[in-house]
Amino acid sequence: MISYEFPINERIRTLLRLENLYNRTIQYVARDSAADHHAALLGIFEIMEVASRADMKSDLLQELERQRQALSALRNNPQISEDALERVLVDIEETHCKMLNMTGKFGQALRENEWLMAIKQRVTIPGGACAFDLPSYHYWQQQSAEYRRADIDGWFNPLLPIKQGLDIVLRLLRDSMRENNYTAKNGNFQQMSGGKTVQLLRVSLPEHLAAVPELSANRYAINIRFVVPSTSGERAKVVDTDVDFGLGYCNL
Repeated sequence: MISYEFPINERIRTLLRLENLYNRTIQYVARDSAADHHAALLGIFEIMEVASRADMKSDLLQELERQRQALSALRNNPQISEDALERVLVDIEETHCKMLNMTGKFGQALRENEWLMAIKQRVTIPGGACAFDLPSYHYWQQQSAEYRRADIDGWFNPLLPIKQGLDIVLRLLRDSMRENNYTAKNGNFQQMSGGKTVQLLRVSLPEHLAAVPELSANRYAINIRFVVPSTSGERAKVVDTDVDFGLGYCNL
């Protein structure tokens, strides 16, 4: 199955963007080439930009505390695994403490690093990080992978408590999913929401099915149309057959 997640509000949209950026950056950091470490730096800069647009630390702290209280109330519930519940509560408590220990504005130490900010400014220009533009950056790229990775870890690790916080929130959100199976007649599907609040929708399709969902939703209705995927640049065509799919509803 291929699953497509659709955030319904800006808060969840931002968390998903950050999750993608963090996961991609971690992959690049683990590799050895200078090009991969350049991509890791770009990822760090993007994380700083996305997280700085919202009070991410405060928002996550509030949500973690809300979840801690809600989960604590489930203790001694015979339908809940005590071990699993305690593991989640410990994760929340440890992450909450790490985030509280983050001082200053998110990424402030990186913003005060003139060398990094010079690179950040140049990479917004197509081809702007060439050796003749940034000789000191070119020198850094010629150092060993271990040397570069040690620097990147020093810049990236202070940003990781935010990742740990959003990972917990998104895990709990996804674990709340209720999924139902539906059929989109001639590639189109509509369902009235009845004013119910949903934060994330997940559409699941068999991977062999040549169809991609396009979704719009509000508190009143969910509209999905399935289009034929194409890389040729042609205008998207709606699938003209019935499409069986799974629709998951996630809400904290």
